[in-house]
Amino acid sequence: MKKLCVLFCGGTIVMKEGRDGALTVPARREAVTILRRIEPHLPKIAPYDIRYVANIDSTNMHPRDWDRILGAVEELYPRYDGFVITHGTDTLAYTAAALTVGMKGLGKPVVLTGSQVPGPRIESDARSNLVNAFRLAVQDLSGVFVVFDERILLGGRATKASESRLDAFTTVNADDLGEVRLGLQLRPGIGRRRNTALRIRPGFDPDIFVCTLTPGADPGDFLFLLNNERIHGIVLQGYGTGNVPYNFEPVFIRARERRVPVVVTSQCLEGRTLMRSYAVGRRALDLGVIEGFDQSLEMLAVKLMWALKHYPYERIGRVVQTDFAGELDIRYQGACPA
Repeated sequence: MKKLCVLFCGGTIVMKEGRDGALTVPARREAVTILRRIEPHLPKIAPYDIRYVANIDSTNMHPRDWDRILGAVEELYPRYDGFVITHGTDTLAYTAAALTVGMKGLGKPVVLTGSQVPGPRIESDARSNLVNAFRLAVQDLSGVFVVFDERILLGGRATKASESRLDAFTTVNADDLGEVRLGLQLRPGIGRRRNTALRIRPGFDPDIFVCTLTPGADPGDFLFLLNNERIHGIVLQGYGTGNVPYNFEPVFIRARERRVPVVVTSQCLEGRTLMRSYAVGRRALDLGVIEGFDQSLEMLAVKLMWALKHYPYERIGRVVQTDFAGELDIRYQGACPA
C-alpha cells in the first residue's frame, strides 16, 4: 500500500472563526489536529504522515516558503510514494507554479488542495477536496497537480477564478487533466511514475513588478519605476494578443539599458500573446520584450522570479519561453536552458 506525506501549509482548510466573524489562523498544534479530524478514514486510501511547513493565511505566502516546501519534498522524497500539500487558495496557483519550475526529475504525484470553507464547518468542501487529493496522489502519475471540487488541474496551468465558488480554480488556455466522478476520470497522456532522481533548484527573486495596462497609462510612471534599482523584472499585461501602445517604446529601451527583463502577457484569462500579429506588438519585440505566449500570469511571474535567481539577463527570455511541465504549448517551446 502506498504511503503519503501531507505537507501542511495552513490556509482556510484549518481556520477558525473569531468573535468578530473573521477567519483566523489557529495555533500550530490545534491546526494540525483540525486537519486530522476533517476525515479520520484517510488511512483507508493510504497511510500518511504530516510534516509541518507553515501555518499561515496564504495571503502571507512568500517565495522563501516555496523554498521550504521544495526542501521538504527533497528530504522526504525517498520515504513516500506521493505528496499532498494543504494550502490556502489565494496563492495556491503561485505555489503550484513554483514547484513546477523548482523540481526536475519528479517521478511521483505532488497534489495541492485546500478549501473555500473551513474544515470544521458542516458545509465545508475540505473533506471532499482532501479525500480526492489523496486518491490522486496514489495513482500511477507524476507531476504537480491541483485538485479542487470536481476538477483535476495541471499545477502549471491552474489559476484561482472565483472567490466564492467551490470550483474555485480553472485551467488557463488548456483543458483540465481530469475530473472527479464516481471515480477519477483522467485525460490520456499524463506522465506516469518514474524511478528518477529528483533534483530541486530553489531560489526566487521576489523583486519583480506586475502591472496591467490601461488606456492612457503614462509611460513616465514606468520610467520612474525603472529608476528603482530594486526592480529586477516586470510582467506587463497588455491588451488582447499582447499589444502595447507605441508610446511605451522609451520604457522598453530604458529597461533594456538597465538589463531589466520585461515579459508581456495578455489581460484575457483565455488568451495568448501573438505579438507579431500587429505592428505595435512587433515593435515591442524588436525592443527586447519577452513574449509570454499562452502561460498563466502566475506561471510567468514565478518563472521570471526563478530565472532572475539562476540565469544571466541574456538567458531570461529563453527560460521564460521554455516548457518545463506542460505549462506552455509545445509549439512555442524554446530550447531548454537547464
